[in-house]
Amino acid sequence: MSRQTFHTDNAPAAIGAYSQAVRAGDTVYLSGSIPLVPSTMELVSDDVRKQVVQVFDNLEAVCLAAGGSFDQVVKLTVFLTDLTDFPIVNEVMEERFSKPFPARAAIGVASLPRNVAVEVEGVMFLG
Repeated sequence: MSRQTFHTDNAPAAIGAYSQAVRAGDTVYLSGSIPLVPSTMELVSDDVRKQVVQVFDNLEAVCLAAGGSFDQVVKLTVFLTDLTDFPIVNEVMEERFSKPFPARAAIGVASLPRNVAVEVEGVMFLG
């Protein structure tokens, strides 16, 4: 099976040894995205809702660079430093995704890179 990696300047550059996304067959694995503004690599805001929106902006840019869209995302994993912020994730997902919604897991974590409140990774199916 061939493997292809993707990069877009419309999402934050990788901070470390990983790709923004990797396609294997008809499946694209989207690396975890945090709420950095791509042009500055700085945190969008301390406001959690703005962070969640920025994360989904970043993920959507990577989906587009990989030849897909949010309609093809089948699985998301959401990491939150405070699970009481989970309703905000639901609100933003309802604004950004169409039914049927992707499968999803939410995990509470002690900390995330750059001390952000949220990180999201996903899987997109292009088949």
